[in-house]
Amino acid sequence: MKKSEFNKFLAKVPKAELHIHIEAVITLDSVKKLYLKRFGKEMTEEEQKSLFTYNDLNGFIQAFLKVQDLLTSVEDFRLVFDDLGKYLKKNGITYCEAFFAPTAFLKKGFKYDEMIAVFHEKIVEIREKTGIVIKLMEDVSRTFGCENAINNYNLQKQYPCEDIIGIGLGGAESKGPAADYAPVYEMALADGKHAVIHAGEDVGPESIWDAIDLCHAERIGHGLTAMQDEKLMKTLAKKKIPVEICITSNTFTKKIVTKAKDHPVKQYFDKGMIVTINTDDPVFFKTTMLRELWLCYKDLGFTMDEIKELIKYSFTASFLSKKEKKAWCEKVDAAWVDVPAED
Repeated sequence: MKKSEFNKFLAKVPKAELHIHIEAVITLDSVKKLYLKRFGKEMTEEEQKSLFTYNDLNGFIQAFLKVQDLLTSVEDFRLVFDDLGKYLKKNGITYCEAFFAPTAFLKKGFKYDEMIAVFHEKIVEIREKTGIVIKLMEDVSRTFGCENAINNYNLQKQYPCEDIIGIGLGGAESKGPAADYAPVYEMALADGKHAVIHAGEDVGPESIWDAIDLCHAERIGHGLTAMQDEKLMKTLAKKKIPVEICITSNTFTKKIVTKAKDHPVKQYFDKGMIVTINTDDPVFFKTTMLRELWLCYKDLGFTMDEIKELIKYSFTASFLSKKEKKAWCEKVDAAWVDVPAED
């Protein structure tokens, strides 16, 4: 099957994305607009190249923080959400649970309530224009310590928003063990919020165990090193704890795998684990949802029927209601007609 045939077909099939960071969907055009506003001059080609050049996870995180620093007011988030809406529509993503990380912006003096007011306005606008539903997970961030994470969560409680449904924990995993953040997860879960954690991205399976046992994570972001622990894979499958897979992102870090064909996602799938396909940071890693699904087909040996199951997993692993999950899976079935012939 040609990639063009694959993309044309899959673009029409409804999908969910559960692991994506809102600032990482921003386009280069938007980056240049923000740079001009921030510094009063045009961004040079060399600066553009430098911003998106990095060789490891920490280098990427520094680039991510630099993009965050380009935003000078809450109004700049309008550009971010405009780009997010365009990305979701182009890839046929009808439901999205995206991460937002407030810490860097709070340190710049942004007001939390003003930020989420803009978020809500743009989310409503996107839904009314396209029908796409966006929910947010607050990345309380392991980069700045547990006290800061608790402060972030307390702001979520102080300024409730229907679009924000839980918390996540991103950042450099080696510098912020999941176990350190158990207190904030206990708070969130006691309040009925959802809880997910980036774990097993560049640290061993013990990080995933801590995310499950100590923080009671409902989903695991990345979960790459689960492949090193047979008992852990069986536990994830038995307890039906979904793993948010980001193939291109995982191969970029080069810590565990260096090529898409070596990624354990097919192994996980075959063992009965619930896996979802995601982009993580599409602009930074030069990928899209359609490209990630193509990697599953071309490099990892998923059949089209199995890709259909992956897409259904994206809905069943979400925090939608059971009724909504069932309805979306039925829509996937309805769209799965005239499937291109496999090679």
